[in-house]
Amino acid sequence: MVADPAAQPRTVRRHIAIIPCRWGASRFPGKPLAPLGDKPLLWHVHQRCMEATRLDGVLVATDDERIEAVCRELGIECMRTGEHLTGTDRVAECAARVSADAYINVQGDEPFIAPAAIDAVSDALHHLTVGTLAVNAYTELDDAGAVLDHNVVKVVLGAGGNALMFSRQPIPYPRGARPTYLRQLGLYGFTGEALRQFRQLPQGPLERTEGVEMLRFIEHGYGVRMLPVADEGVAVDTPEDLARAFKLLCNRIDEPDDAAMSISQVAPPRR
Repeated sequence: MVADPAAQPRTVRRHIAIIPCRWGASRFPGKPLAPLGDKPLLWHVHQRCMEATRLDGVLVATDDERIEAVCRELGIECMRTGEHLTGTDRVAECAARVSADAYINVQGDEPFIAPAAIDAVSDALHHLTVGTLAVNAYTELDDAGAVLDHNVVKVVLGAGGNALMFSRQPIPYPRGARPTYLRQLGLYGFTGEALRQFRQLPQGPLERTEGVEMLRFIEHGYGVRMLPVADEGVAVDTPEDLARAFKLLCNRIDEPDDAAMSISQVAPPRR
């Protein structure tokens, strides 16, 4: 049985990863527990975090007893939270209860997120400029279907490397030149103070319209530092994405990785 972190003495940890998970995703209810191979989706995300070298802890944050129960069965540290508008609001509640120098929000639908990318976000938090409250990883998009997919959030950058805008629509519009499209990854870094500020800010019209939480900082005049990282994975937003992730998992089974397994052990995702 995994001890409740809230019941433990408050000790300062350097950087910890928090994986926000909820049951009621409109596009894919129960997604964190959807099977990918012989483990639930959230287990794969947790494994990637455990492989990062700069973290001092990893926990799942959820308001759902089913997710909490599976975490305890798997030996994954878990914290129950209240209901929240976004994953970052959930992470902010955890930050108020678990002391650390910084918090890495790793979305629970990124089963192949690179541990090196998590470490890169952790390192970038040491170099934030005044007025920049978050680090958000991104990668280039080279698939036309992904550019048009409203489940894939695109970002455009300013000259200094901060985000100008996030959108589910293809931005920028290719009127005068062929643009390079950039995908926002579900990988964010914050200081504790930044998360306290996030919780105090109201949702603006852009965040409510697009459903992209980092727009909260931008709408209120704060910077979000965008960090380029290598990413060859699949974000799981829908059951169809889960099927693609299963194929990718099968292609990686021969890698020397804790998550590797034989073909006979890999069960296709239930639809």
